[in-house]
Amino acid sequence: MKNFPSYLRAPLIFFTGAGLLEYFVDSGKVPAFLKNPAVFVALLLLVLTIVVFEASRSALQNANAKVVTAEDKANYMAFAADNKKGNSSSSWLGSLTKAKRIEDEEEIVLTHNYDGIRELDNVLPPWWVYLFYASIIFAIIYAIRFSMNDLNQIEEYNTEVAVAKAEFEEWKKTAPDYVDVSSVVALTETSDLNTGKETFLQNCAVCHKPDGGGSIGPNLTDDKWILGGGVKNIFKTISKGGRPNKGMEAWAKKGLKAQQIQQVASYILSLQGTNPSGAKAAEGEVWKGE
Repeated sequence: MKNFPSYLRAPLIFFTGAGLLEYFVDSGKVPAFLKNPAVFVALLLLVLTIVVFEASRSALQNANAKVVTAEDKANYMAFAADNKKGNSSSSWLGSLTKAKRIEDEEEIVLTHNYDGIRELDNVLPPWWVYLFYASIIFAIIYAIRFSMNDLNQIEEYNTEVAVAKAEFEEWKKTAPDYVDVSSVVALTETSDLNTGKETFLQNCAVCHKPDGGGSIGPNLTDDKWILGGGVKNIFKTISKGGRPNKGMEAWAKKGLKAQQIQQVASYILSLQGTNPSGAKAAEGEVWKGE
Protein backbone atom coordinates (compact mmCIF):
# COMPACT_ATOMS: atom_id res chain seq x y z
CA MET A 1 0.00 0.00 0.00
CA LYS A 2 2.98 2.33 0.47
CA ASN A 3 3.64 2.69 -3.25
CA PHE A 4 0.01 2.40 -4.29
CA PRO A 5 -1.05 5.83 -5.64
CA SER A 6 -3.94 7.55 -3.94
CA TYR A 7 -5.81 8.19 -7.21
CA LEU A 8 -6.09 4.40 -7.58
CA ARG A 9 -6.42 3.49 -3.93
CA ALA A 10 -9.33 5.83 -3.14
CA PRO A 11 -11.60 4.68 -6.03
CA LEU A 12 -10.73 1.06 -5.29
CA ILE A 13 -11.81 1.39 -1.66
CA PHE A 14 -14.96 3.30 -2.59
CA PHE A 15 -16.16 0.94 -5.29
CA THR A 16 -15.34 -2.10 -3.15
CA GLY A 17 -17.48 -0.70 -0.33
CA ALA A 18 -20.26 0.29 -2.74
CA GLY A 19 -20.19 -3.17 -4.31
CA LEU A 20 -20.48 -4.88 -0.93
CA LEU A 21 -23.42 -2.67 0.01
CA GLU A 22 -25.12 -3.45 -3.30
CA TYR A 23 -24.54 -7.16 -2.72
CA PHE A 24 -25.86 -7.31 0.84
CA VAL A 25 -28.80 -4.91 0.39
CA ASP A 26 -31.64 -6.43 -1.59
CA SER A 27 -33.09 -3.59 -3.68
CA GLY A 28 -34.19 -5.50 -6.76
CA LYS A 29 -33.25 -3.93 -10.07
CA VAL A 30 -32.98 -0.44 -8.56
CA PRO A 31 -29.55 0.59 -7.20
CA ALA A 32 -29.50 0.26 -3.42
CA PHE A 33 -28.45 3.87 -2.77
CA LEU A 34 -31.50 5.12 -4.72
CA LYS A 35 -34.01 2.88 -2.96
CA ASN A 36 -32.59 2.99 0.58
CA PRO A 37 -31.54 6.35 2.07
CA ALA A 38 -29.41 4.55 4.63
CA VAL A 39 -27.22 3.14 1.86
CA PHE A 40 -26.76 6.63 0.42
CA VAL A 41 -25.74 7.91 3.85
CA ALA A 42 -23.32 4.98 4.21
CA LEU A 43 -21.70 5.85 0.87
CA LEU A 44 -21.31 9.47 1.94
CA LEU A 45 -19.66 8.34 5.17
CA LEU A 46 -17.37 6.08 3.17
CA VAL A 47 -16.34 8.98 0.93
CA LEU A 48 -15.73 11.16 3.97
CA THR A 49 -13.63 8.42 5.58
CA ILE A 50 -11.52 8.03 2.42
CA VAL A 51 -10.97 11.79 2.18
CA VAL A 52 -9.91 12.02 5.83
CA PHE A 53 -7.62 9.02 5.46
CA GLU A 54 -5.92 10.34 2.34
CA ALA A 55 -5.58 13.84 3.78
CA SER A 56 -4.07 12.50 7.00
CA ARG A 57 -1.70 10.25 5.07
CA SER A 58 -0.58 13.08 2.84
CA ALA A 59 -0.03 15.39 5.82
CA LEU A 60 1.98 12.72 7.61
CA GLN A 61 4.16 12.15 4.54
CA ASN A 62 4.80 15.89 4.19
CA ALA A 63 5.72 16.17 7.86
CA ASN A 64 8.10 13.23 7.56
CA ALA A 65 9.69 14.75 4.47
CA LYS A 66 10.47 17.93 6.41
CA VAL A 67 11.81 16.18 9.51
CA VAL A 68 13.73 13.23 8.08
CA THR A 69 17.18 14.16 6.78
CA ALA A 70 18.85 12.81 3.67
CA GLU A 71 21.20 10.82 5.88
CA ASP A 72 18.27 9.21 7.69
CA LYS A 73 16.71 8.29 4.38
CA ALA A 74 19.93 6.75 3.16
CA ASN A 75 20.34 4.74 6.36
CA TYR A 76 16.75 3.55 6.11
CA MET A 77 17.11 2.51 2.49
CA ALA A 78 20.31 0.62 3.30
CA PHE A 79 18.63 -1.10 6.22
CA ALA A 80 15.58 -2.01 4.09
CA ALA A 81 17.78 -3.38 1.32
CA ASP A 82 19.79 -5.44 3.80
CA ASN A 83 16.63 -6.73 5.46
CA LYS A 84 15.12 -7.65 2.10
CA LYS A 85 18.28 -9.44 1.09
CA GLY A 86 18.33 -11.42 4.30
CA ASN A 87 14.72 -12.50 3.78
CA SER A 88 14.82 -13.11 0.02
CA SER A 89 14.01 -16.81 0.44
CA SER A 90 10.79 -15.97 2.30
CA SER A 91 9.99 -12.43 1.17
CA TRP A 92 6.27 -13.15 0.92
CA LEU A 93 6.22 -14.42 4.50
CA GLY A 94 8.19 -11.42 5.66
CA SER A 95 5.72 -9.03 4.03
CA LEU A 96 2.85 -10.77 5.82
CA THR A 97 4.43 -10.88 9.28
CA LYS A 98 7.00 -8.01 9.34
CA ALA A 99 8.94 -10.21 11.73
CA LYS A 100 12.54 -9.34 12.54
CA ARG A 101 15.34 -11.75 11.89
CA ILE A 102 16.85 -13.27 15.00
CA GLU A 103 20.15 -11.49 14.40
CA ASP A 104 18.31 -8.13 14.20
CA GLU A 105 16.16 -8.53 17.32
CA GLU A 106 18.51 -6.35 19.36
CA GLU A 107 17.06 -3.37 17.51
CA ILE A 108 13.58 -3.88 19.01
CA VAL A 109 14.43 -5.09 22.52
CA LEU A 110 12.69 -2.96 25.17
CA THR A 111 14.80 -1.68 28.07
CA HIS A 112 12.77 -3.24 30.89
CA ASN A 113 12.84 -6.93 31.77
CA TYR A 114 11.14 -9.32 34.16
CA ASP A 115 13.37 -11.83 35.93
CA GLY A 116 15.76 -11.72 33.00
CA ILE A 117 13.00 -12.03 30.41
CA ARG A 118 13.17 -9.22 27.86
CA GLU A 119 10.33 -8.05 25.63
CA LEU A 120 10.50 -7.38 21.90
CA ASP A 121 8.65 -4.41 20.42
CA ASN A 122 7.33 -6.26 17.36
CA VAL A 123 4.82 -4.56 15.10
CA LEU A 124 1.43 -6.09 14.48
CA PRO A 125 1.51 -8.46 11.48
CA PRO A 126 0.04 -6.76 8.38
CA TRP A 127 -2.23 -9.74 7.68
CA TRP A 128 -3.80 -9.27 11.11
CA VAL A 129 -4.17 -5.51 10.67
CA TYR A 130 -5.82 -5.87 7.25
CA LEU A 131 -8.12 -8.56 8.60
CA PHE A 132 -9.08 -6.25 11.47
CA TYR A 133 -9.88 -3.43 9.04
CA ALA A 134 -11.92 -5.83 6.91
CA SER A 135 -13.91 -6.95 9.97
CA ILE A 136 -14.74 -3.31 10.75
CA ILE A 137 -15.96 -2.70 7.20
CA PHE A 138 -18.01 -5.90 7.28
CA ALA A 139 -19.54 -4.96 10.64
CA ILE A 140 -20.63 -1.56 9.32
CA ILE A 141 -22.18 -3.05 6.18
CA TYR A 142 -23.85 -5.82 8.17
CA ALA A 143 -25.30 -3.35 10.67
CA ILE A 144 -26.72 -1.21 7.86
CA ARG A 145 -28.17 -4.25 6.12
CA PHE A 146 -29.69 -5.55 9.36
CA SER A 147 -31.21 -2.17 10.25
CA MET A 148 -33.03 -2.10 6.89
CA ASN A 149 -34.69 -5.48 7.41
CA ASP A 150 -38.46 -5.20 7.01
CA LEU A 151 -39.08 -7.77 9.78
CA ASN A 152 -38.27 -7.55 13.48
CA GLN A 153 -36.70 -10.50 15.25
CA ILE A 154 -40.00 -12.05 16.38
CA GLU A 155 -41.57 -11.77 12.92
CA GLU A 156 -38.46 -13.16 11.28
CA TYR A 157 -38.43 -16.08 13.73
CA ASN A 158 -42.11 -16.84 13.07
CA THR A 159 -41.50 -16.71 9.33
CA GLU A 160 -38.59 -19.14 9.57
CA VAL A 161 -40.63 -21.50 11.78
CA ALA A 162 -43.50 -21.46 9.30
CA VAL A 163 -41.14 -22.27 6.43
CA ALA A 164 -39.56 -25.09 8.44
CA LYS A 165 -42.96 -26.58 9.27
CA ALA A 166 -44.00 -26.47 5.63
CA GLU A 167 -40.78 -28.19 4.57
CA PHE A 168 -41.28 -30.78 7.32
CA GLU A 169 -44.80 -31.56 6.10
CA GLU A 170 -43.46 -32.05 2.57
CA TRP A 171 -40.70 -34.31 3.89
CA LYS A 172 -43.21 -36.48 5.78
CA LYS A 173 -45.02 -37.26 2.52
CA THR A 174 -41.90 -38.91 1.09
CA ALA A 175 -40.46 -40.46 4.28
CA PRO A 176 -41.59 -44.11 4.44
CA ASP A 177 -40.28 -44.74 7.97
CA TYR A 178 -41.71 -41.62 9.59
CA VAL A 179 -44.62 -42.21 11.96
CA ASP A 180 -46.78 -39.76 13.88
CA VAL A 181 -50.31 -39.68 15.31
CA SER A 182 -51.87 -38.85 11.97
CA SER A 183 -50.12 -41.60 10.01
CA VAL A 184 -49.71 -44.44 12.52
CA VAL A 185 -51.39 -47.77 11.75
CA ALA A 186 -51.57 -51.00 13.72
CA LEU A 187 -48.86 -53.51 12.86
CA THR A 188 -49.71 -57.17 12.49
CA GLU A 189 -46.39 -58.80 11.62
CA THR A 190 -45.16 -61.25 14.26
CA SER A 191 -41.70 -59.67 14.32
CA ASP A 192 -43.17 -56.22 15.06
CA LEU A 193 -45.44 -57.59 17.79
CA ASN A 194 -42.57 -59.49 19.42
CA THR A 195 -40.39 -56.39 19.38
CA GLY A 196 -43.27 -54.37 20.83
CA LYS A 197 -43.68 -56.99 23.56
CA GLU A 198 -40.01 -56.74 24.52
CA THR A 199 -40.23 -52.96 24.75
CA PHE A 200 -43.47 -53.27 26.75
CA LEU A 201 -41.89 -55.66 29.26
CA GLN A 202 -38.86 -53.40 29.70
CA ASN A 203 -40.74 -50.13 30.18
CA CYS A 204 -44.47 -50.66 30.74
CA ALA A 205 -44.86 -53.89 32.69
CA VAL A 206 -43.91 -52.26 36.00
CA CYS A 207 -47.21 -50.31 35.96
CA HIS A 208 -49.44 -52.47 33.75
CA LYS A 209 -48.09 -55.95 34.66
CA PRO A 210 -46.38 -58.19 32.10
CA ASP A 211 -49.76 -59.57 30.98
CA GLY A 212 -51.29 -56.07 30.66
CA GLY A 213 -53.79 -56.72 33.45
CA GLY A 214 -52.96 -53.46 35.23
CA SER A 215 -51.38 -52.58 38.56
CA ILE A 216 -50.58 -48.95 39.23
CA GLY A 217 -51.65 -48.30 35.68
CA PRO A 218 -55.02 -49.32 34.19
CA ASN A 219 -55.96 -52.67 32.71
CA LEU A 220 -55.04 -52.80 29.01
CA THR A 221 -56.90 -56.01 28.14
CA ASP A 222 -60.54 -54.88 28.47
CA ASP A 223 -62.62 -52.77 26.08
CA LYS A 224 -62.65 -49.58 28.19
CA TRP A 225 -60.11 -46.77 27.81
CA ILE A 226 -59.47 -43.65 29.86
CA LEU A 227 -57.87 -41.66 27.03
CA GLY A 228 -59.42 -43.48 24.10
CA GLY A 229 -58.57 -46.74 22.41
CA GLY A 230 -57.37 -47.50 18.92
CA VAL A 231 -53.82 -47.33 17.67
CA LYS A 232 -53.81 -43.54 17.24
CA ASN A 233 -54.93 -42.77 20.79
CA ILE A 234 -52.63 -45.40 22.29
CA PHE A 235 -49.71 -44.08 20.21
CA LYS A 236 -50.46 -40.52 21.38
CA THR A 237 -50.75 -41.55 25.03
CA ILE A 238 -47.45 -43.44 24.98
CA SER A 239 -45.69 -40.65 23.09
CA LYS A 240 -46.94 -37.62 25.01
CA GLY A 241 -47.96 -39.13 28.32
CA GLY A 242 -51.28 -39.53 30.07
CA ARG A 243 -53.22 -37.37 32.47
CA PRO A 244 -51.24 -34.78 34.47
CA ASN A 245 -49.78 -36.10 37.73
CA LYS A 246 -51.06 -39.63 37.05
CA GLY A 247 -47.67 -41.26 36.48
CA MET A 248 -47.90 -42.01 32.75
CA GLU A 249 -44.72 -40.58 31.24
CA ALA A 250 -44.14 -39.18 27.78
CA TRP A 251 -42.00 -41.98 26.42
CA ALA A 252 -41.01 -40.03 23.31
CA LYS A 253 -39.08 -37.74 25.66
CA LYS A 254 -37.64 -40.75 27.46
CA GLY A 255 -35.92 -41.98 24.30
CA LEU A 256 -38.41 -44.31 22.62
CA LYS A 257 -38.49 -43.79 18.86
CA ALA A 258 -41.75 -43.40 16.96
CA GLN A 259 -41.37 -46.82 15.35
CA GLN A 260 -40.86 -48.46 18.77
CA ILE A 261 -43.96 -46.71 20.13
CA GLN A 262 -45.93 -47.96 17.12
CA GLN A 263 -44.81 -51.51 17.87
CA VAL A 264 -45.79 -51.18 21.54
CA ALA A 265 -49.19 -49.74 20.63
CA SER A 266 -49.77 -52.60 18.20
CA TYR A 267 -48.78 -55.13 20.86
CA ILE A 268 -51.20 -53.56 23.36
CA LEU A 269 -54.00 -53.91 20.84
CA SER A 270 -53.15 -57.60 20.54
CA LEU A 271 -53.84 -57.99 24.28
CA GLN A 272 -57.52 -57.08 23.86
CA GLY A 273 -59.83 -59.76 25.27
CA THR A 274 -57.07 -61.91 26.82
CA ASN A 275 -58.63 -61.49 30.32
CA PRO A 276 -55.59 -62.41 32.45
CA SER A 277 -56.19 -63.63 36.00
CA GLY A 278 -56.12 -60.96 38.68
CA ALA A 279 -56.77 -58.21 36.14
CA LYS A 280 -57.62 -54.77 37.45
CA ALA A 281 -61.20 -53.52 37.19
CA ALA A 282 -62.02 -51.72 33.96
CA GLU A 283 -61.72 -47.91 33.90
CA GLY A 284 -62.91 -45.34 31.42
CA GLU A 285 -65.38 -45.78 28.62
CA VAL A 286 -65.94 -48.40 25.95
CA TRP A 287 -64.02 -47.60 22.77
CA LYS A 288 -66.22 -47.96 19.72
CA GLY A 289 -63.63 -47.53 17.01
CA GLU A 290 -61.63 -44.85 15.22
